[in-house]
Amino acid sequence: MDPIIIVFVILAVAVAAFVSNRIPLAVIAVGVSLALFLTGVLDLHQALAGFGDPTVLFIASLFVVSEALESSGVIAWAGQQVITRTGTGRVRLIVVLSLLTAVITAMISVNGSIAAMLPLFVVVAARSGIPPSHLLMPLTFAAHAGSMLALTGTPVNIIVSDAAADAGERPFGFFEFALAGLPLLAGAILIILFLGRRLLPNRTAPNAPADLQRLGELLRRQYALAPEDMQPSASRGFTEVVIPPRSTLIGMHVFPGMITPSGDLVVLAARRGEELLEGAETLLQAGDVLLLDGTWDDLSRHTSDGREVLIVDHPDQLRRAIPLGRGAKRSMVISGVMVLLLITAVVPPAVAGLLAAGALILSRVLPITQAFREIRWTPVVLVAGMIPLSVAFQETGAAQLIADGLKTLVGGAGPTAALAAIVVLTLVLGQLISNTATVLIVLPVSVALAQAMEVSPLPFLLALAVAGSAAFMTPVATPANLMVMEPGQYRFGDYARFGLPFLVMYFVVAVFWVPVVLPFGG
Repeated sequence: MDPIIIVFVILAVAVAAFVSNRIPLAVIAVGVSLALFLTGVLDLHQALAGFGDPTVLFIASLFVVSEALESSGVIAWAGQQVITRTGTGRVRLIVVLSLLTAVITAMISVNGSIAAMLPLFVVVAARSGIPPSHLLMPLTFAAHAGSMLALTGTPVNIIVSDAAADAGERPFGFFEFALAGLPLLAGAILIILFLGRRLLPNRTAPNAPADLQRLGELLRRQYALAPEDMQPSASRGFTEVVIPPRSTLIGMHVFPGMITPSGDLVVLAARRGEELLEGAETLLQAGDVLLLDGTWDDLSRHTSDGREVLIVDHPDQLRRAIPLGRGAKRSMVISGVMVLLLITAVVPPAVAGLLAAGALILSRVLPITQAFREIRWTPVVLVAGMIPLSVAFQETGAAQLIADGLKTLVGGAGPTAALAAIVVLTLVLGQLISNTATVLIVLPVSVALAQAMEVSPLPFLLALAVAGSAAFMTPVATPANLMVMEPGQYRFGDYARFGLPFLVMYFVVAVFWVPVVLPFGG
């Protein structure tokens, strides 16, 4: 069978599997890589090369950096600052966070900014009472618009700028992409504000971050404690535990203020149902609840085995809610250096991310076991598994086949019609494969069409960058979309429903606005 036909069949099967929402995304991605090898389209090295791709390593390293910022309390502090300065009003929060996310994206790319900002989004959602599903996808789409504010916003911008120089034109200026990026960002915010509640699902993540202040107030009321009895800090905190059946603690004398058998924790209070246990002769029973005080490390060590006690709120999760806790300064310095390396491009992004992850482990901000545990492997494996499909599109000539057909279809029409065809092709392919691969596929035909019509390729290239950043309709269109899928409890169809207005806006800007700011006549 013709390799081109095989590639299209594999693509169609993969898309059907993604849409079905019945097969784990990582399994589909690995299946794509294996199918390309087993059908002989790619050799083994090509089929598995995605797992060593720098982009994949960069994404994995950013999860480590994000975990360090969250576990050290930097994200909690930032969320506190946003709430304090902005309030909990939906409109102000969305506008401020959209602008903040867009600016950060312009410096370090969509995937980097979402990986770093995702914990902040979840914390802000919890503290403001906004469902995470109403915040995470909108802010991710705002980040896509932010990628069009500067040259460094996405690799696509660099690709089209270099292509302009190769075509004999001037390269794009650092902020020239903002000619399209600013209206895209403004439009994105308006869509979020006016259509968000109608188009987005109302779902709450099962593992929403704890609001330590509210939890502390609740526990003080339930256990009749004074404020000074519970003062969490960067080093010390509290947690609730339940005595399970068959625990060796059953039958032990317990009373408020006693030291636990380990000698590391203090029993602040105890409850049996609605009754407070205050007598010194009280014997523990299965189902009793203890409120314990101690250092965060001791709380985690003595309550995590699941045999003697069951944790109500894990100390490691509560600890994250302490603003600027242990390791916060090191996390901020290391993360700041990484951002500086990304902005200046002194080293490749993957190197900057891996250096930051290594520094966080060596400086003991994170133990290596925690670093590995907090990497979200689904987006990592998904990107790694789908990269070979992009390679197959180019290696087999499938990409060239599409490009030639498009050239035949619109070659004799005017430049606006040709530009619209380029944009539509990019929008469609960009929902199925990586936007970088999509742009690389469509780039040659974009330049060829412009030259055949004797018009400037600059509007074609800027429109290509705009369409290439419009990855909205599927969670697999870009790693950033996938990163928010689990914490936002999104389903495959949610992206298409909310992404359609964005796709229309990007089409309008690319086809009708770009030629205004960059005329076909040059």
